[in-house]
Amino acid sequence: MKIGLVGIGRMGAAMSQRLRDNGFEVIAWDSNAEAMKAATSSGVRIAANARAVAAESEIVISIITEDNGVRRVFTGSHGFLEGDVKGKLFIEMSTLQPMTGRELVPLVEAKGARIIEAPVLGTIPQVRDGKLFALVGGRAEDLDRARPVLEKLTRRIDHMGPNGAGYAMKLAVNLGLGSYIQALSESLALGTQQGLTIDQMMDVLLEAPYASNWMRSKVGAIKGEIPEMTLDIRTLRKDIMSAVATGALTGVPMPLSAGTLASLSSAVANGAGSGDLAELPKFLRDKMVQNFK
Repeated sequence: MKIGLVGIGRMGAAMSQRLRDNGFEVIAWDSNAEAMKAATSSGVRIAANARAVAAESEIVISIITEDNGVRRVFTGSHGFLEGDVKGKLFIEMSTLQPMTGRELVPLVEAKGARIIEAPVLGTIPQVRDGKLFALVGGRAEDLDRARPVLEKLTRRIDHMGPNGAGYAMKLAVNLGLGSYIQALSESLALGTQQGLTIDQMMDVLLEAPYASNWMRSKVGAIKGEIPEMTLDIRTLRKDIMSAVATGALTGVPMPLSAGTLASLSSAVANGAGSGDLAELPKFLRDKMVQNFK
């Protein structure tokens, strides 16, 4: 089966390798020339644009950074829907606002194709091991068609409901992650300002009721070591912004999330946006606390 893949950044590149390792032929494209160069050197066949990817593929995956980028890939110049896509299935794996997912459905179906969303929990190590957790929104019969592909990337697939439901669940997860990291950042900043060391605090926090697998996997980075990049601060900021916007449109107040968004925005504004999420506590200690001295 030929699989189209648009978006070959860190996650997309890892997915491409995983799919090829499992016998799929992958045809890919990205708007970033460096990403395409890296993919070409690893043996991925590159198409001229998103439209060409869809033309050559039965199932097309997209994993893009943000909502407007996904809109352009579907409806922009040389986008998926400029060509004949009748009978094709799109698996949209970005983290988007639910309304964006619902907006795409009639556009895709008007062209005789189908679309499901499948944002995932997990990052690069989970892609490599095929242990992502997919949160699917869309029709059950379309998910059944997508399973042979998704099962090579995931350890679990949950059908959350109609289009939009998968994105809503992913934003809910990332809201919790963002708030957790913000709380951890503030805890460590408070302790160090009172004379505690990071080593002392982490030894205790790893035994705290809210200790998590994420915290355990990121101890080195939290202490200041350079981490393996998984999810960067800028991308989490985008996800929290999407969640806050979705809440505003549906009447859900989000004061905690708004505070987390302000902290993430400060990190991005101060040049830390490309850092791994686990570097946010160090940024808060090193940069933000200094403003109050």
